[in-house]
Amino acid sequence: MNCFHLDDFLAGWIGGASSVIVGHPLDTVKTRLQAGKGYKNTLHCVLQIYRKETFAGFFKGLSFPLASITVYNSVVFGFFNNTQRVISKFRHGDERQPCGMLDMTLASMLTGLMSVGLGAPVDLVKIRLQMQILPCLAENLNLAGTTGNGNGNIAVRSMTLQGHPTYRGPIHCISSILQTEGIRGLYRGAGAMVLRDVPGYTLYFIPYALFRRWLSSEGRSSPHPCSIWVSGGLAGSISWVTATPADVVKSRLQADSLHTRKYRGIVHCIVQSYKTEGIHVFFRGASVNAIRGFPMSATMFLGYELSLQFFRGF
Repeated sequence: MNCFHLDDFLAGWIGGASSVIVGHPLDTVKTRLQAGKGYKNTLHCVLQIYRKETFAGFFKGLSFPLASITVYNSVVFGFFNNTQRVISKFRHGDERQPCGMLDMTLASMLTGLMSVGLGAPVDLVKIRLQMQILPCLAENLNLAGTTGNGNGNIAVRSMTLQGHPTYRGPIHCISSILQTEGIRGLYRGAGAMVLRDVPGYTLYFIPYALFRRWLSSEGRSSPHPCSIWVSGGLAGSISWVTATPADVVKSRLQADSLHTRKYRGIVHCIVQSYKTEGIHVFFRGASVNAIRGFPMSATMFLGYELSLQFFRGF
């Protein structure tokens, strides 16, 4: 029997598209909190984005993740479920044998590792576009002070750059990174992403399976949509909150090259962030992750499961 099922990928694509639209505004807030400066807390960040960039600011960079993260989620869910079937086939001789917790953990970790190859460039471009607010006045003055001729002309020219975004869109962003940083530039922060996604996907799929089992009514052939929604939401919140420290490091490394390079790598980023901002910096955006993770993951799993039931109903 063939272990590969295409419907898992199709259902993952539908669930992914739904989750991106639901979660992108809070994802923008999360990125600004983690990699930006000048925000006191989540509410202050939300208000600042709205005042300076209007409602459209929350959807900055949406087109690229909508086109790419949907594919990413399709691959993640398709890979995870097909990997479970391969493991069951190998261990039990039957791909229909449900995976135990150990097998599911292995499939989750392999999914997290695989996801970095596809997700690192996607995350990098998304973050660069979300951080598309030009250098602050202090940075401009510092630039003028170190390179100017004393008459203030460079300071004025630098400050006028604030009206011109660095990247005109996702394609321009990708080409600019390739020109200035090479192919390695697209994978900046990939190491931190491995540290985030390998345990992160384990704490995503395992809690979902457990919650769905606990919340499902006995005797039903398939779980109720409400139990899917709640299970997916809780799993998403757990996964994102526990992944926040690694996510902070990843976001900083990926946003780092937008104007000036501050971090030499993962360890340097961790040490410098701790020295300048303390231990709490690694939990910056945790509340946003918890709030954002619930509706995003609830929508993702609900869209996936309902689509799968629809496809398999034919």
